[in-house]
Amino acid sequence: MNSTEVNLSEIKSNPNNPRIIKDDKFHKLVESIKTFPRMLEIRPIVVNKDMIVLGGNMRLKACKEAGIKKVHVIFADDLTEEQQREFIIKDNVGFGEWDWAMLANEWDYKELDDWGLTLPNFDVEPDYSILDDNKDIDSQLEDMNNGTRKAIQIEFEIDDYDNAFSLVKYYRDKNIYVGKMIIEHLKAEKDKL
Repeated sequence: MNSTEVNLSEIKSNPNNPRIIKDDKFHKLVESIKTFPRMLEIRPIVVNKDMIVLGGNMRLKACKEAGIKKVHVIFADDLTEEQQREFIIKDNVGFGEWDWAMLANEWDYKELDDWGLTLPNFDVEPDYSILDDNKDIDSQLEDMNNGTRKAIQIEFEIDDYDNAFSLVKYYRDKNIYVGKMIIEHLKAEKDKL
């Protein structure tokens, strides 16, 4: 599909767009448009026949903020109403995952942050306090059984991460509470010591 350059004023934001970017992330998007405006030509805004945005609402808003007068668009004027709604969601869904090891080793942390990628804090030490002798794991399990769920960070070797992620996803998809399984296993291992 070829893109067409149009006046920004001709494009209408989609009032039914459920995706937003706020505060710091929005300002980073504005800055990225100012410093790399060619990206708007490479990745045009998608509009329907009425010039309503189907893909790129936040880019449109950021272009206005950046003072851009013209942008490239692609017309998706042959989509049904249902297909347009589906496109709005699918265009914003992140199907993939980041390779955190590659990002940490081969990319500049500051640049990634400036470009808007939310990075985990790799410097935070894991909290192993749940395994301390003075913790009452049974009462924590009772809290979890009463509907109160809390999260702890679990540390994995990089080589084990993908396997751990897949296993947790497998159990979550089956509505099995992974945290309880881990705690019960850790308790049994602790009793062996």
